[in-house]
Amino acid sequence: MIKDILGRIYALWVAIIFITTMLLVLIPLWLTNGQPEPKRTASMATIYRHWMSVFFFLVGVRLKIYGRKNFAPGENYIVVSNHNSLMDVPLTTARIPGPNMTIAKSEMGKIPIFGIIYRRGSILVDRKDPNSRRDSFLKMRQVLELGMHMVIYPEGTRNKTNKPLKEFHDGAFRLATDSRKPILPVIIYGTTKMLPSDKSFYFWPGKLEMHFLPPLRVTDTDTSDDLKKKVFETMWQYYEEHDPEAAGSRSKQPGL
Repeated sequence: MIKDILGRIYALWVAIIFITTMLLVLIPLWLTNGQPEPKRTASMATIYRHWMSVFFFLVGVRLKIYGRKNFAPGENYIVVSNHNSLMDVPLTTARIPGPNMTIAKSEMGKIPIFGIIYRRGSILVDRKDPNSRRDSFLKMRQVLELGMHMVIYPEGTRNKTNKPLKEFHDGAFRLATDSRKPILPVIIYGTTKMLPSDKSFYFWPGKLEMHFLPPLRVTDTDTSDDLKKKVFETMWQYYEEHDPEAAGSRSKQPGL
C-alpha cells in the first residue's frame, strides 16, 4: 500500500520532468524538418538519445546495455523487441545504434504535443484497417531501403502475462522474408516493475537492462513462419537464461 502511494507520487515528478524536457526538444526536432531522409531521422535519433539520457538521469533510471557489437557497421536490421511497458518505446528509439523508426498504433499519434514527436519517429498503423496495414508494410520496406533500422514489437501489444513472451504476429517476419534483411532480437528487462501495465499513474525508479542478441540471417528457404518460430524460441530461451531476477533468486538458494 505504501509503495503504491509513493509510486503514484513519484509518477507526478516523472510526468513533470517528461513534459518539461519534451517541450525543450520540440525546437531542435522542428529544425530537422528540412533535412532529407535518412539524415533527418539520424538527427532525430541523436536528439532522442540526449533527451532520454537527461530524462533517465532525472527520474532515477539506471540502464545497462549489452551486445552493441551485434550491430555491424554499415548494416541495418529489422529489430524485434519484447514489449512489457510503455517505457519500451522511448528506450529502444533512443538506444538502438543508428537511425531507426518504430511501427506503432495510430492512437498514439493523437496525443497532444507528444503525438507530434511520436509521429516523427514512427510508422503509424490502424490495425483494424486493411489499407493502413498494407500501407505501413510498404513504408517499413522504404525505411529499410533507406538504410535505417525498423523496430517492431512482434507481440503486438504489451505482454501482461507472467510468461517471458506472448505469441508473435507475422508482420516482422513477412518483412524479413520480403526484404531479406536480418532480424536482430532485443530483450528488455526491468520495465515491468518500473512502469507496470496493471497500475495507472505509477512509476518506480530502478535498473533496466537492454540486451542486443546476435542477428539471425534470412536464408532462401526460410518462410515467415520458420523465422517467427526461430526468433521466438531464441528470445524465450535467452530471456529465461539471463533474467536478472531469476539469477538473483538462484543466488539466494542454499549452496549457490
